[in-house]
Amino acid sequence: MNKIQEPEVTLELAIEHGLNKEEWDRILEILGRKPNYTELGVFSVMWSEHCSYKNSIAMLKTLPRTGKRLLVEAGAENAGLVDIGDGLAVAFKIESHNHPSAIEPFQGAATGVGGILRDIFTMGARPIASLNSLRFGPLSIPRNRYLFDEVVKGIAHYGNSMGVPTVAGEVYFDECYTGNPLVNAMTIGIVKHDRVVSAVSKGKGNTVMIVGSSTGRDGIHGATFASVELSEESEEKRSSVQVGDPFTEKLLLEATLELARKDYLIGVQDMGAAGIACSTSEMSAKGKSGMVLDLSKVPMREPGMTSYEIMLSESQERMLVVIRRGFEKEVIEIFNKWDLNCVEIGSVTDTGNLDLFMNGKQFGSIPAWHLVLGGGAPVYQRETKEPDYLKELHAVDLKEIPEPNNYNDALKKIMASHTIADKSWVYHQYDHTVRTNTVIPPGGSAAVIRIKGTKKAIAIKTDGNGRYTYLNPYRGGAIAVAESARNVVCTGAKPIAITNCLNFGNPYDPEIYYQFKQAILGMGDACRTFNTPVTGGNVSFYNESPDGAIYPTPVVGMVGLIENLDHVTTSYFKNDGNFIMMLGTLKGELGGSEYLKVVHNLVAGDTPTIDLPFEKRVHKACLEAIRNGIVNSATDISDGGLAVAIAESCINNPEKPMGASIYISRKLRDDEIFFGETQSVIILSISENHLLDMERIAARNIVPCFTIGRVKNNNRLKMNESIDISLDDLKEVYTNAIPDIMRVTV
Repeated sequence: MNKIQEPEVTLELAIEHGLNKEEWDRILEILGRKPNYTELGVFSVMWSEHCSYKNSIAMLKTLPRTGKRLLVEAGAENAGLVDIGDGLAVAFKIESHNHPSAIEPFQGAATGVGGILRDIFTMGARPIASLNSLRFGPLSIPRNRYLFDEVVKGIAHYGNSMGVPTVAGEVYFDECYTGNPLVNAMTIGIVKHDRVVSAVSKGKGNTVMIVGSSTGRDGIHGATFASVELSEESEEKRSSVQVGDPFTEKLLLEATLELARKDYLIGVQDMGAAGIACSTSEMSAKGKSGMVLDLSKVPMREPGMTSYEIMLSESQERMLVVIRRGFEKEVIEIFNKWDLNCVEIGSVTDTGNLDLFMNGKQFGSIPAWHLVLGGGAPVYQRETKEPDYLKELHAVDLKEIPEPNNYNDALKKIMASHTIADKSWVYHQYDHTVRTNTVIPPGGSAAVIRIKGTKKAIAIKTDGNGRYTYLNPYRGGAIAVAESARNVVCTGAKPIAITNCLNFGNPYDPEIYYQFKQAILGMGDACRTFNTPVTGGNVSFYNESPDGAIYPTPVVGMVGLIENLDHVTTSYFKNDGNFIMMLGTLKGELGGSEYLKVVHNLVAGDTPTIDLPFEKRVHKACLEAIRNGIVNSATDISDGGLAVAIAESCINNPEKPMGASIYISRKLRDDEIFFGETQSVIILSISENHLLDMERIAARNIVPCFTIGRVKNNNRLKMNESIDISLDDLKEVYTNAIPDIMRVTV
């Protein structure tokens, strides 16, 4: 029973819960009275930034959210759902677990993976692959090495235990992420159109059930914890970090997919952020219904839990299920078979309210619609101000930067940068072969997963360069979309839709909100150009440590469709004598480049320019060439520039590294040619008898196409007269950089 004396609810207590005076007054107006302690807790988590998106939803609605392939409206369900033909759909979503991972990195990362997996299988989809996007401070700092090590272990632990392959991702390192790492997790799943499950509650008298694990005190106020800046006191909030059990989740997955085939199922919702408070209110609001709940029936693993704690707990591996009245026994049998809790805790009403009871006493009555995103939750338009630093950094004359005395050494230094270096240390901890569908494993342009029983495959990639968005928020947002699209194109896939995870600082800072707004505008323009609607995603604000805000880091999860497995294309050189061709034109843009940061210790200049219609033509030309069977390898120019793209194409051949000889005559400095991160450029290797075919395809698409070199079976990389280095030397620094630093005692 609720024996604990609940505190008096006041404005001061509401402020302690993360609400403001305006929101307090609004709650009084909605209820017509003061809320009790449980109601205050529910409002505080549901109106937190993490759940309500109150400072971002107005901008998010400017993104393209419709398309002929979309089977559900963006944000309407637990995950996006995109038609891929033959009665099949791909469900996918990305979410952040940044704040928990900064405090408890193993469990923070593990439960981030668990939560995004549940978002997929609550749709009735079987998860087929996971990927991630990670950011850390420099590994020279012991704390950052610890966070990196534990986050990777947490991701591996959960994904491997679930039997879902982790097939791709990206890892960046920069000083701004010290103290506030970014851990963004994405999962994709496959579902038949007639098996899709909605997160809805409807039908007066229907049964509300909680299934899965028991409820404890872990994760209480996790949503509000994710809606404030990290501080010196954040270590005290370890209770806001959930604890995951992937083996229970595996059982929950199988039980849920079995239930999804039953026609008496009304809806399913994952209990993630804000737990029962969120799942009950969102399902009710979606169905324009209400619920009456008996919280004393919730299976609990800790004694003396209050209604406040039960509603706000974020214990993992739990779901809310609504079924037609009369089929309770059948549902219980399914979950008993998988050794999971399955308990009736309430019923659907037509009042629109969440009516909360415990041990015969009422502890709350709240209109569900007023709690949720898109309903009555608050929506704000924040002030913007262009950051003062932009003009200063754009004014830096990069022509005054001295060229390297030794280009071999400069290339080796960039290849050894932890952002560029081989990430095998990371993905060798992941099982990327389980379920035997992985066609292109981690380390390529994008991962490719075959769809069993068809000739189709899905290409998936996450991309986002925080340094670009810091230097030019609009271009940074646009390039995140363009590069992720370019990467799936290089595998032979047509980009079809995106999800996004938007990681920024405090939205109440006008300069931070300027970054956010401009990045959204850039993303929106790019998505409209490529016809890749936004299916949903996640906003993570307040990514600030005592040392300041992170770089604004929009991460895009791109999904591409390959209609024929014969078109799957890898990124590395294969055949001696192949011609190396460049689709696109080098512009020698060094602003925000890895070269400037690593070789000159400088973050300055403007982000590379992006011509979105031109980028789309490059994609079209590349895909046409791949489908015509004339491309042996394809990779794009991105971080590190042309020299890194060529070097990786040489040394990443798993059977035998292949050399290359490159010559480019341009009115550019060699460092601009080699290390400029020009957008909209793809490097292809093609046999000599297809050169004319490639030139015709490029001409039809109005895209420049140049032969810039040959693949050589000689174990050397030569570029103009400046770079002449053995692949062994490059491979040594590239493959050893991260393992060597991680061997240093934490």
